[in-house]
Amino acid sequence: MALTQMQIIQSLGEAMSWLERELSWDVPATELRHLTGRIGELYAALITNGRMATEVNQAGYDVVSSSGERISVKTTAKMGSSGHISFNTNTLALVDRIIILRINTEEMQVETLLDSTAEQAKLLMNIGPTGKSAIAMSKLINIPVKPRVLLNVKEATWNNYKLVELESGTIEVFLNDELVTPSKRYLCDIAKELGVSILNGNGNPFNTRQLGSVLIKELLN
Repeated sequence: MALTQMQIIQSLGEAMSWLERELSWDVPATELRHLTGRIGELYAALITNGRMATEVNQAGYDVVSSSGERISVKTTAKMGSSGHISFNTNTLALVDRIIILRINTEEMQVETLLDSTAEQAKLLMNIGPTGKSAIAMSKLINIPVKPRVLLNVKEATWNNYKLVELESGTIEVFLNDELVTPSKRYLCDIAKELGVSILNGNGNPFNTRQLGSVLIKELLN
């Protein structure tokens, strides 16, 4: 049975929280490819109002958009311009659209590096002799991407700050109406001023999403 949009949002939030927990244990994001890949697929399904591929290890594509586009989703946690994104040349004919995402582990949010038709993406690829194609990260860094408009599900204000929780679970902090980063630092400062603990019931620090949610709830009460 296909996940509903609400289930996709919930699963994405849980996966991001698990990723942040793994990172807090000093596990490199590059060693969590299965988890980051799942996050990317859920995020792509969310922004396209689509659904996950019905078959496990579906050849070629991972998500089907609301308009029926077969989407290949690639996700990386690399922040620089080195490296590349690989594709199976033999299954590209099964894909209508390609979305390449990057997980910003400092802000714990998903960024879009490329969202294009498969034909447009092929123009960026180097075709290898082994059945693999690749797009160099250096080709993606400066490509303008139309920002995705995600719905605000909760927001609260305090002094000159506004805290916003997006439908993806990302917490954004605005100071004097300007987005500020890293969010965690500002959230900790606000928590200190409000007298709100930054530790959970087990004595471990809240992650960015958890702390943001706690503060929004506190400010709305």
